[in-house]
Amino acid sequence: MSSSNMYTGFTRLCKGLAVVLVGGHIVVQILPSALSYLALVPAKTIPFAWNLITAGYTEQTLYGAIISTIGLLFLGKLLEPIWGSREFLKFIFIVNFLTSVFVFMTAISLYYITRLEIYLYKPISGFQGVLSGFLVGVKQIMPDQELSILKLKAKWLPSLGLLFSIAISFFTADSVSYLPTIVFGTYFGWIYLRYWQKKPETKLKGDPSDEFAFSSFFPEFLRPVIDPTATVVERMLCGRRSEISNEERGYTLGGSTLPGSDPIEASRRRERGARALEERLAAERLAAGKKAEESERDANDNV
Repeated sequence: MSSSNMYTGFTRLCKGLAVVLVGGHIVVQILPSALSYLALVPAKTIPFAWNLITAGYTEQTLYGAIISTIGLLFLGKLLEPIWGSREFLKFIFIVNFLTSVFVFMTAISLYYITRLEIYLYKPISGFQGVLSGFLVGVKQIMPDQELSILKLKAKWLPSLGLLFSIAISFFTADSVSYLPTIVFGTYFGWIYLRYWQKKPETKLKGDPSDEFAFSSFFPEFLRPVIDPTATVVERMLCGRRSEISNEERGYTLGGSTLPGSDPIEASRRRERGARALEERLAAERLAAGKKAEESERDANDNV
């Protein structure tokens, strides 16, 4: 695949959201006072509740705006055609909102524990929570796809992203501005895909497969320890829905399992994801070949 085609084919929705991210960054650079209204400032969230939504689309730094924009365009180019534009936008909104809510709760809790006012007045914002959720989406649809650059399988991307962020936090004094966002973005990205995402072909929700269980984010030797704890937490957050997924691995109607609600459907979804990626790569290679032929033809005509 040529480098020129690598930077084409971005979806219209992703381009629009990229404009929002860049625009948000420009606004807070021109009007620094706008940051207190757009970013998540826990002491001001009540009554400025809208910052639970706007914070995710407000990048304070140039490198943050660049990373978020590039990540949105490339990951969106992969995920949106598979999920559909409506589901893609719904995922972004829900993961961003829930991440902001829990970051707010974490900041308030840290203030009461430490009595440090930085947790109340530190502006927190950025798209990194949603990007972390996107990595969970990549893990779901193509877990065994090997990334040639990193020489590892796509299923480890969310875990490595978290591990890298935690490692960096030991060397920076500003980890409160990004680490909780990445942690909760990853978790709620998984919660949404595991329990809430609707499957158009079956009208059912979620991915109950063992390959997408919470313990799949951890090395194999840790899973016997992670599974019991994760089950308790999932039942607390998701109630009966979690119990059904863990015990029955599907939805039932009159004692019979509905089609598409078991791990087989999850496997089919991953196959569709891998097939969609292969088709996209093939289309880009074909476009590159045609472009090369046209260039050669134009060169011959000029001669």
